[in-house]
Amino acid sequence: MKKNKPIIVVAVGGNALLQRGELMSYDNQFNNIAVATQALAKLSEEYQVVIVHGNGPQVGLLALQNLAYSDAPPYPLDVLGAETQGMIGYMMAQGLKRSAPNGKFTTLLTQVIVDENDAAFAEPNKFIGPVYDQQTAEDKAQQFGWTIKPDGQYWRRVVPSPKPQHILELDSIRTLLAADHTVICCGGGGCPVIKTSNGYDGIEAVIDKDLSAAMLAKELGAQHFLILTDGDNVCVDWGTPTEKPLQHVTVKELNQYTFAAGSMAPKVDACCEFALETLGTGHIGSLHKAYEIMMDQSGTHIRA
Repeated sequence: MKKNKPIIVVAVGGNALLQRGELMSYDNQFNNIAVATQALAKLSEEYQVVIVHGNGPQVGLLALQNLAYSDAPPYPLDVLGAETQGMIGYMMAQGLKRSAPNGKFTTLLTQVIVDENDAAFAEPNKFIGPVYDQQTAEDKAQQFGWTIKPDGQYWRRVVPSPKPQHILELDSIRTLLAADHTVICCGGGGCPVIKTSNGYDGIEAVIDKDLSAAMLAKELGAQHFLILTDGDNVCVDWGTPTEKPLQHVTVKELNQYTFAAGSMAPKVDACCEFALETLGTGHIGSLHKAYEIMMDQSGTHIRA
């Protein structure tokens, strides 16, 4: 790897690429990705950039499209996760190339090992798919056998989200970085697989991309870990009259607060874990302000 640029792992939220309540169309996703890739291409001038994207809305949409065609059984979530890695990675690589024509950008299909006995399989909490009002969500849960939970003022489907244990393609990521590529990998947290006597098998789950990205940042020795989402800051009492944005905070300070499981809590946990284990800095902020966050002009910045 080049030594003259610090490594930054950037996690881009699936909800930032298809925003809450927004029509889940190609055009909307294209426009949001164009905004993200402009900022990320600018970061690549000063950092070795590794991009991990979420896929909650996208994998949920693919699952709904699967259900609409009743002549074949629906594909499992790990395969749908692979589809979203290809779809989003393809669009991001194109956007990055438009913003930085001389750059090298590679999308890598990535598998991530999980434990088939992870407690998450008994308590699903990872949001996927579009948002619904409560009655519509309850009707769909009854129809399709979903588990649903509130997500702010809306309701959404939730699925198991086991903790990532190891990235199978880690050596390939290192090789691409050494060749000065910006790498798009671990999309949607990576395709969840379990080790078997014959290799690896997929399992029905969606890994939290922030936890996979944090694990990747530690493995690569990154100095910075940036999570881009659909809000400017981590907020205490989010969505209430007492909402307060956080800017420069320590892990100890953050431990005083409770954040929403399945949305902000994993982001905060991932940044805290990264900061404690590496003494690097975790950053959380808006998709539209990636460069400003790293210039300390926006976002929440977390240190040990």
